[in-house]
Amino acid sequence: MVQKAKILLVDDRPENLLALEAILSALDQTLVRASSGEEALKALLTDDFAVILLDVQMPGMDGFETAAHIKRRERTRDIPIIFLTAINHGPHHTFRGYAAGAVDYISKPFDPWVLRAKVSVFVELYMKNCQLREQAALLRLQLEGGRPDGAEAGEPVGLLAELSARLAAVEEQAEALTKQLDESADAAAVATAAHLERKLSGLRRALDALEPGASDDGAA
Repeated sequence: MVQKAKILLVDDRPENLLALEAILSALDQTLVRASSGEEALKALLTDDFAVILLDVQMPGMDGFETAAHIKRRERTRDIPIIFLTAINHGPHHTFRGYAAGAVDYISKPFDPWVLRAKVSVFVELYMKNCQLREQAALLRLQLEGGRPDGAEAGEPVGLLAELSARLAAVEEQAEALTKQLDESADAAAVATAAHLERKLSGLRRALDALEPGASDDGAA
């Protein structure tokens, strides 16, 4: 059973949170509410999120300040933030949003389909990263002499083949996602996908180096 990604919705107005939940429910992921910047930061202490939808205008700690706190924390600095605002103050206001660490900046009222499509991209990237971490953990077990999934001692070749097959599946999905992003031309998402592909390439090189005869080939 595939674990669902968590999406953090931050807005001080309950009706706005309800609207976001209605729009994003079709993604079939876990939607987590926060009615203030402080509440959002508290949720981020314990849970991992694929993306954060953050309202700019909030009493007390506004969206910009909340984003600054998120980006200062090592645990949360890489989580994509999409700013939502009901007020358009022009290019300077938009630039401030990007400077605060947002990957996108959407003015209300927004197109529900566009918002859902943007969020789905970051959810998919998050899921691919989770798969990548799983492959890395399996590879680390192999390097340390561990035997996951009930493998018997003396079966390194079979385990390497299993790891290679799992990694190949993730590589194939990542390639398809990159092609999809090239068509949408979302710069932030494309950059995230490129980062994922670099990680996959590094893991593939490490795995290939463990194959029998790899050292001999390299020395030839």
